[in-house]
Amino acid sequence: MLTVFGFLSPALLLAQSVWAPQDPGYYHLLDRYELRQGSFSSTFFTSFKPIGRQAIARFAEEQLASADYDLSRADRFNLQYLLNDNWEWTEAAEVAQKPLLKYFYRASPDFLHVEKEDFQLHVNPVLHLMAGIESESEVRPYLNTRGVELSATIDDRVGIYTFLAENQAVFPVYVRENIRERRAVPGEAFWKNFKENGVDFFSARAYVSVRATEHIGVQFGQDRFFIGNGVRSLVLSDYGNSYPFLKVQTKVWRFNYTNLFAQLRGDAPASTGGSLNQGAPKKFMALHHLSFNITDDFNIGLFEAIISGDSTSNGIELEYLNPVIFYRAVEQYGGSEDNALLGMDAKWNFLRHFQLYGQLVLDEFLLSAYRQNNGWWGNKWALQLGGKYVDVLGLPNLDLQLEWNRVRPFTYAHKTDYTNYTHYSQPLAHPLGANFDEKLAILRYQPAGRWLMTGRLMQADYGRDPAGVNFGGNIFKSYITREQDTGNTIGQGIATKVQRADFVLSYMPAHRLFLELHQTFRQQESALPEEGSSSSITMLGLRWNIAPRDYLF
Repeated sequence: MLTVFGFLSPALLLAQSVWAPQDPGYYHLLDRYELRQGSFSSTFFTSFKPIGRQAIARFAEEQLASADYDLSRADRFNLQYLLNDNWEWTEAAEVAQKPLLKYFYRASPDFLHVEKEDFQLHVNPVLHLMAGIESESEVRPYLNTRGVELSATIDDRVGIYTFLAENQAVFPVYVRENIRERRAVPGEAFWKNFKENGVDFFSARAYVSVRATEHIGVQFGQDRFFIGNGVRSLVLSDYGNSYPFLKVQTKVWRFNYTNLFAQLRGDAPASTGGSLNQGAPKKFMALHHLSFNITDDFNIGLFEAIISGDSTSNGIELEYLNPVIFYRAVEQYGGSEDNALLGMDAKWNFLRHFQLYGQLVLDEFLLSAYRQNNGWWGNKWALQLGGKYVDVLGLPNLDLQLEWNRVRPFTYAHKTDYTNYTHYSQPLAHPLGANFDEKLAILRYQPAGRWLMTGRLMQADYGRDPAGVNFGGNIFKSYITREQDTGNTIGQGIATKVQRADFVLSYMPAHRLFLELHQTFRQQESALPEEGSSSSITMLGLRWNIAPRDYLF
């Protein structure tokens, strides 16, 4: 740990900002304008999220001041929105100067802020209220979230962020079934039953961010991350619960190198009234990701991750703290049976309107077995291919995204719960786990600055396990219990198909305040008729200073 504190001791050279919280719509704007400018941003790399607010403000300044492509009125609104959202890092923000009751909104969009020579504090309320109806159930779904978001900088060298929220919710039927099956609320940790059909849970994320040198940043806290450029990540997603972490990120020239060390929790027997018991085993993740801009419009990333732990330790193995070593070599050197994953991601922006992207993850792979084409269980891989098209057919602010994800059976699974690629009974990558083929389409249209319409289509074909049988879809099961060594194919087991269409109409009357209408149609077909379902869900909501909750599975 002396190495960690060594990063914190030098005289710090640059101001250090906190991150813009995870929000697909927010980060889509960065993707859109990076695509339109025809070259990658010099201030950030989009393949590892979240991204610092200071870098976002610089990027928006550049786009608004010197973009060499046509900016629609909605584009100018969006770029000004990014500047206002990060107003402390730019002189180009348009913030209100007439406070409410003398102390509040003295500089919008912050409800309350304190600005001194060596200290800044920003405090904002958090509210997410939704209610609606579902055709499959007489129980009405709703969400009631209240909380606070706090960020601060000290001496322009240290950034601090805290998010706290209390939640009560009755989710749609398919989400409630997922909670009953996994004993976990997606994206959350401890929870308990609330009334007859609801859940009650507390959300908390926080971290400290320090600039160690001009090019190296260090963060320590509890949060979650996303690697990739798609709707899904097959490497590391933000679907599950947050976790304690140490992140060291080095950005120099065309390289962005990230080391992430995290303490995770495995599965454990759950209480009858809610969440996992305190006996959830500890395990350790070490991950490094190198992103390299080969040209101004082609990026490639390489990653490697290790999940380690056993019943006799807390999961932390010091050799994995080496930030530059090849983890697989360390695993072999120690004679351990930890879970090693490696792979790559890539994106190519071209013609100022198009992006191709993808990911490849290898959990285990044997070329000779692949050539035999016999469905050997140990060839475990995940593949993503996707594309983006902004300003479709020349229509401003109409953006299309298509994505295909395909994951072999037993991928991400391992011998024990101490080494599978999961955290707190939730996958670290795709919410479906493994043994599936998924296709996604998203169409976003912004006819005016404050209005946004989003439509999504999903089709997923996957195989569920019969009782007492392991066909490789449930990544929480040990692969030792597999049904067969060969003849494994994607979708084996109980054939299941999920088709889903949803539409969101959103209006923003004030900064980071959204009024939304959600309409979802979801149909599940199964080889077992009793597992089939069909539902229509209509929800109205108000969202303030918080990203939308998304249960796209």
